[in-house]
Amino acid sequence: MSHQGTKDRRKTIRDILALKGQTPIVCLTAYSAPMARAADEVCDIVLVGDSLGMVLYGMDSTVPVTLDMMMHHGRAVSRATEKALIVVDLPFGAYQESGAQAFRSAAYLMKETGAQAVKLEGGLEMTETVAFMTARGIPVMGHIGLQPQSVHAAGGYKVVGRSEEERSRIMTEALALQTAGAFAIVMECVDPDLADHVTQKLHIPTIGIGASAGCDGQILVSEDMTGLSGTRAPKFVKPYAALDQQVRDAVTQYAEEVRSRVFPAEEHVYRSSDAQKKIKILK
Repeated sequence: MSHQGTKDRRKTIRDILALKGQTPIVCLTAYSAPMARAADEVCDIVLVGDSLGMVLYGMDSTVPVTLDMMMHHGRAVSRATEKALIVVDLPFGAYQESGAQAFRSAAYLMKETGAQAVKLEGGLEMTETVAFMTARGIPVMGHIGLQPQSVHAAGGYKVVGRSEEERSRIMTEALALQTAGAFAIVMECVDPDLADHVTQKLHIPTIGIGASAGCDGQILVSEDMTGLSGTRAPKFVKPYAALDQQVRDAVTQYAEEVRSRVFPAEEHVYRSSDAQKKIKILK
C-alpha cells in the first residue's frame, strides 16, 4: 500500500473535514478542463456546479440542467485534475422524489465522472434522503440558504436569515443535515451573523457564498470572479480579473487582421524546405 503525502494525491473527505477550524477551505466551480486545471493547482474542492446551465448554456436558471449535462462536464473536470476533491451537483429533478432516486443519480454521476462526492440543495425535506445516501456510501455536501433550483418557488433571489423564523429554520436545517451525514454544507446568501453562528455550532465545514468570511471556506463561480460570465455579477463576487474584455479585444484584433490579410503571416504557415521542393520536382 502506498503511503503518499497529501501533496501527492487527491484530497479526500477526511482531508476536508480536518480543515475545519484550521485552514480556510478554498473552493471554485469548474465546468471545463482548462478551468479545472487552473483551479486544481490551488483549490481544496472543485465543484462542477449546475450553474453551468446559466454560465455556459445561457439558461435563465439552473432548473433545465440535466443529469447527462452534469455527467459530461464532470468527466471533463475529473480528467483535468489530480489534487482537488471533485464534487458534482445533482440537478433539479434528479433527487427530490426519493432517497432511492437520489442514490441512483449520485451513483451514476460518481461512476461516470470519477467525482468523489455530490451536492444537493434542500433543508429538512432532504435530511432523510441525505441519510439514505450516506448510509450507502455516497458522500454528500448540503446546500442551504438561497437555493437556485427553488428560485421560482422562493419568489426570486434574496438574502436568507434576516427574520427570527428564517434564522431558526437555517440553524435547524444545518444541524439536521449534519446529523444525516453531510460532510459539509454550502450556505448561500445567508445573513453573515447567522452564517457565523451556524459555523460555530457545526463540527463539519461550512462553505460560504455571499455569506460570511467566518465560514470554514468560500466558493465562487469561476466565470464570475474572472469576468467571463458575460453578465453583471452579484454583490458577493469580487472581480479578480476582467477576462471577458480581454477575450473581446483578442477576437476583435483577430477579425481585423484576417480582413486586412495581416494574419496568417509567414511564420504561421507551413512551407516545404528547398530540399523537399527538389525531391517533389524529381518525382
